[in-house]
Amino acid sequence: MTEKKVKFEFEKHNKNSVRYKEVPEDGMPPVIGSIYVQKWFAGDSKNIEVTINKKD
Repeated sequence: MTEKKVKFEFEKHNKNSVRYKEVPEDGMPPVIGSIYVQKWFAGDSKNIEVTINKKD
């Protein structure tokens, strides 16, 4: 199993969600791109981190 932690920073507020853009590692392309998180969970967070597990 491979685990990857992807960091995101605030991009903009939408009606019911918050859009975050990925902060790629130096010299690497984005893994996810942008992600939408519901406002009730995101709150006022300017940075979030998502962990992805590949299960082969």
